[in-house]
Amino acid sequence: MFTRRQFAINAASLMGACTTDLGRKLIAEEKSVTDKRLIHLGLNALARSPEMNYFADGHRGAAMISAHLMCVDNQLQDAAAARITELFDLNWAPSKLCKPFPEQDPIDDPAKKIGQALAAGGGVLRQVGHDAIFAMHAIKGFRLLPETATPARVDGVCALIRAFTPWRDVAPDDDVDPPPFSDTPAASRFILQEASDAVDRFSGFGQGFAGHMLTFGQSLVELAAMGDVEWAESCRTSFRKYVTVTRIGPQSGDRKINDHAVSKLRPNQAEYWQRRGKQSLGIGHVFKYPYAYYDLLERANSPELEKQFEEKAWQIF
Repeated sequence: MFTRRQFAINAASLMGACTTDLGRKLIAEEKSVTDKRLIHLGLNALARSPEMNYFADGHRGAAMISAHLMCVDNQLQDAAAARITELFDLNWAPSKLCKPFPEQDPIDDPAKKIGQALAAGGGVLRQVGHDAIFAMHAIKGFRLLPETATPARVDGVCALIRAFTPWRDVAPDDDVDPPPFSDTPAASRFILQEASDAVDRFSGFGQGFAGHMLTFGQSLVELAAMGDVEWAESCRTSFRKYVTVTRIGPQSGDRKINDHAVSKLRPNQAEYWQRRGKQSLGIGHVFKYPYAYYDLLERANSPELEKQFEEKAWQIF
């Protein structure tokens, strides 16, 4: 049974998709559109990305799952949900990346298989922690749509996790000691503070470091909150390495990037999405950063930290 909110999001998704020829074609092929459609497409993309561009296409898969969760968890206006759905229908949903997988019976415990692939990384910092970020999205997605946890999809996700290579794998500083990821409020506050500091530290160099502090850290908090504490804590060393790297700040030779223009609009407002151009998705950070940000704010329950971050959040969004 749908809640009133789920029905509204479902209707908004349908209305958004119907506004384009691609959307109408997709609806005809899918025969139905539910409020978990973006999760299904995202899982297809995560699982297929190792056959394509594992890094960029993996981002796209995680972005679709993040977008669904952001809409539902933050009860975004129907106009925002419709526009977000339209953007996916115009860009990724009709592509090979999101094509259906063959019908198979789902496996019993996809989280265990994915978690084991993640833990096999042995604490190595791999490409800004995307092995953990994408593992969390896949585990969350399979739990929301257990019928999609087929061997082909789960094996594809595990291959994606193993594809990430070491990146700035420095020894972690001794004073980088995050709270247990199962201590949700404390860990969320730690991550938000590190991300806030990184915004200031990397001004003029883009905000990928701050944005990935949010997404990497949030993925570990989310894993622990789902009961997968073992898999979250298996990434403690790699996360400590990432915090160490961000505390060092920009390095000689790092590329300078113009800061975003100051704006009062935020991703939890419909106007933010309505103003975005049809080809403005990049590889999906526009969805992944705000999903992690709002989730951490909710878990941290710290008005002071929220006020501090909101004053500079335009630099990330």
